[in-house]
Amino acid sequence: MRVVVALGGNAVLTRGEAPDADIQEHHVRAAVQALLPLARAHQLVLTHGNGPQVGALALESAKDPALTRPYPLDVLSAQTQGMIGYWLLQALDEGSPGTAVAALITRTIVSLSDPAFVDPQKFVGPVYEEDEARRIASQSGWIVKVDGPYWRRVVASPSPLGIVEIPLIRTLVDAGVMVVCAGGGGIPVSRDPSGRLTGVEAVVDKDATAALLAEQLGADALLMLTDVAAVFRDYGTDRERPIHLTEPTFLRSLQFPTGSMGPKVDAACRFVERTGGIAGIGALAEAEAILKGRAGTLVMPRGSKPVGLVPPERRSD
Repeated sequence: MRVVVALGGNAVLTRGEAPDADIQEHHVRAAVQALLPLARAHQLVLTHGNGPQVGALALESAKDPALTRPYPLDVLSAQTQGMIGYWLLQALDEGSPGTAVAALITRTIVSLSDPAFVDPQKFVGPVYEEDEARRIASQSGWIVKVDGPYWRRVVASPSPLGIVEIPLIRTLVDAGVMVVCAGGGGIPVSRDPSGRLTGVEAVVDKDATAALLAEQLGADALLMLTDVAAVFRDYGTDRERPIHLTEPTFLRSLQFPTGSMGPKVDAACRFVERTGGIAGIGALAEAEAILKGRAGTLVMPRGSKPVGLVPPERRSD
């Protein structure tokens, strides 16, 4: 199968960790090791989040006395694509010598009239206690919101309308190259009436772009790998339970946090509805099992009869 795999930003840097290069490179190597069984059996296209990384770079840029103004978010997104793409190339070369791999700087088209610019929801950067978050926000002009037990900066996350480099990505994938692309949801750009592309101060949701990428590449499956085991119903309550095998209509009837699981659920449903493929959400270490329906959450087209795909006890959700 052709499978688009979206690695969460926390697969590269977990919550609360220092954003040191060696720590992140270690996590990338571990991520690649978890993906190698899939890569041997299927054709993979990799994308990745950049929330922790782009936020750390933004903070660094804001404090740099050599700059008259901080680097804009589109430029920082490009930096993270190069940085994480490089680490992935190194780890893939070590884990699967001889495999043709390419990492592409990728731009994503967005609309300046997207409502996301009015109500920023995308978490970026490190986590803070409330007092520190409010102090930094006041000094930097940032917007901060609650993220679980912590506070983080939020930025606009407009919907992806197109991927500029999709013809090149398709050419490479059709030639058998494993492609790393659209990192961080892609570098956000808008097209003016003359057709010129201009960078936009935003961070595109990587799961939404991954779903668009998978659709445009004719992928059979979309996997969104994160730091949680599955999609949970009534998450955070004494009634919470994992959803294992499901379909888009059911998932869309539930409520999920807009800054975390909500975008993943929406991306999974959209891909399945538009393509008839399958989408999985779950832990990175269980990537192969998720695709087989034996772990995580697997979203399938309505009316599918996946007999033999999952054990009987997994068919009730």
